[in-house]
Amino acid sequence: MTRFTVNNQPVAYKMDPRTPLLWALRDASNLTGTKYGCGTGDCGACTVDVDGTARLACQETIGALEGTFVTTIEGLSRDRSHPVQQALIAANVPQCGYCIPGVVMAAAVLLRGNRNPSEQDIKDAIPNICRCGIYPRLAEAIQNAARIARGDVAVPEAGHDAPGAPQAGP
Repeated sequence: MTRFTVNNQPVAYKMDPRTPLLWALRDASNLTGTKYGCGTGDCGACTVDVDGTARLACQETIGALEGTFVTTIEGLSRDRSHPVQQALIAANVPQCGYCIPGVVMAAAVLLRGNRNPSEQDIKDAIPNICRCGIYPRLAEAIQNAARIARGDVAVPEAGHDAPGAPQAGP
């Protein structure tokens, strides 16, 4: 039996220790926010936080995670109050939403260690693939999330006065 903590709850998986974390989360714990994208570790849709590091759940076996702390999108914030979630929503970044949980988790890990990331820091930390093409607004939204987390700016309303948001015409 493999034991670790998921979203601040101890879990014991009665699964083969070689089972990918992705499937333990989705199938055994019903935490479906972590998405299956490619299964090869290339897309980032399954990104979770393992002991403060962004990790790909499709590439991590549950046996290798014994004793760790795993946070999924559900554990980050149930009410979308995390600064990354607030900034992405305010800037209208999410489109289809499939890649967003992985992007949010990678960005949350980045901001925990870097409270003022550059555009290059963001590109390096968030290699996630988005078929909708959110990239033009993503870096600015994550920098805004850093400002929100630091308390430098108030949380903007969704779609209003947010970086990348449509502005009213003359």
